[in-house]
Amino acid sequence: MANVVYVSLSRIVRERGPIRRAYLPAEAEPVTFGVHGAIARHYGVPEDVVEPHATTIDYVIAAAAG
Repeated sequence: MANVVYVSLSRIVRERGPIRRAYLPAEAEPVTFGVHGAIARHYGVPEDVVEPHATTIDYVIAAAAG
């Protein structure tokens, strides 16, 4: 088995509702995750109550495409 090359020391903190802050290596500020649009509707989150933010799946898709 190969040696481990990298371990990501990330931390996720749930703020309120679907809002989470991700503390990631090499980022000075936390990244905010939330819900928006169809995803908010799917989970029954009123779009007018919660500030819209990119979801975790948005970041996964962007990372895979990058």
